[in-house]
Amino acid sequence: MTTMDIHEILAHLPHRYPFLLIDRVREITPGERILAVKNVTINEPFFPGHYPHHPVMPGVLIVEAMAQAAAILSFKTMGAKPDDQSVYYFVGIDGARFKKPVGPGDQLLIEVEIVMNRRGIWKFAARAEVEGQLACEAELMCTVKSLRE
Repeated sequence: MTTMDIHEILAHLPHRYPFLLIDRVREITPGERILAVKNVTINEPFFPGHYPHHPVMPGVLIVEAMAQAAAILSFKTMGAKPDDQSVYYFVGIDGARFKKPVGPGDQLLIEVEIVMNRRGIWKFAARAEVEGQLACEAELMCTVKSLRE
């Protein structure tokens, strides 16, 4: 079990501002699980347009943050890093449930566990919490595709 700072996260995700949604990895056990953090601030680029009178982080971005944590776990498990010759895609989202709004000042604690990896399709159980309360949960499926095909 190890941790990752932002520099190592940037080496394991192709995403960049304003779409990088993981700030820190508290724990990662390749082949098993990851515990990642997204600090939500009022400076997020989506808040001015998403209920400006009552800022709420869009649910699709919470799911995206969970997928980015899953991508880090996948790459660490494979012992690989993203490159310009491949892309990491969502191929499915099942059972997504949103239980609590997430707003400025919240810290999302994202836990993702590998359910399976067959023929290049990864399946994950993911959940995001704020202060111990479930904000979102979903089953995610992702794959890495070569851009050369």
